[in-house]
Amino acid sequence: MNDMYAVLDTYYADILTVERDSLLTAETYRLAVIEFFNWCKKEQIDYKNINVKDLLHYLVWRKTSVNELTIAKDISALRSFGSYLCRLGIWTENYALLLQRPRAKRSLPRVLSVAQIDELLAAIDTSKPVGVRDRALFELIYSSGLRISEASNLLLQKVHLKDHLLWVHGKGDKERLVPFGLQAEKYLHLWLNGSRQKLVKNKNVPWLFVNYKGEQLSRKGIWKKFRILEDKTGIDAKVHTLRHSFATHLLAGGADLRTVQELLGHSDLSTTQIYTHIDNEQLRDYYKEYFPSHSEDK
Repeated sequence: MNDMYAVLDTYYADILTVERDSLLTAETYRLAVIEFFNWCKKEQIDYKNINVKDLLHYLVWRKTSVNELTIAKDISALRSFGSYLCRLGIWTENYALLLQRPRAKRSLPRVLSVAQIDELLAAIDTSKPVGVRDRALFELIYSSGLRISEASNLLLQKVHLKDHLLWVHGKGDKERLVPFGLQAEKYLHLWLNGSRQKLVKNKNVPWLFVNYKGEQLSRKGIWKKFRILEDKTGIDAKVHTLRHSFATHLLAGGADLRTVQELLGHSDLSTTQIYTHIDNEQLRDYYKEYFPSHSEDK
């Protein structure tokens, strides 16, 4: 086994010169193979005669001291190293290709209760035109599950107030038709019939939401306005939390997953399924808030 580290040196050079990987990748893989070689020495296993069972035992041992992200990097390194050993004729087969990388765990989205949403929106001062705009803006983001960029880019002509419908231009240049609720309709009406005109004056501005100069309200501008609400109410959230809350409240109220997928503009159903993983007890609480007349505590 004395030739292990000589092979490691030539492998390292191969990554840089033949595979043309980055220096960071080469160093990461080199360190991973060193860990593997150290284990082989400890277990008195010749790396030339390794098999899938041995590799699995090694990964089980590694899992006792490192996280899944490191395990995934180790597997990538072993696959690369195995490919190199096959080219040298040391391995007849790249056994590391049979190893499955662990999937990165997706954290559950932050979601607000209906009461918290109400508290946030009620904290907006609507005595001035920008306040009416902010109330209409955040009511709409929550009511229709909009992304911050979708709200910023929403065109006036895409809003059908009487029908409570929006044509939203989303990711991938895709458009979708989404409804909005009565509260959003109420403040949109106030915004479109007076407050907005005070800001745009006699300019022809195509966007629904504008800043104090009468120009398109940017994503940064929306973010700043929401930060003020956070500070004012003490509620920990982001603009995107309104979208997460919209999806969760719909599912809690009985909406099917496909419908929520369409409303959110997700191309893949698996992206929408993250909302079904929120704790069942939390979903029951949302249901009681959203549909109090149907809860068990009548």
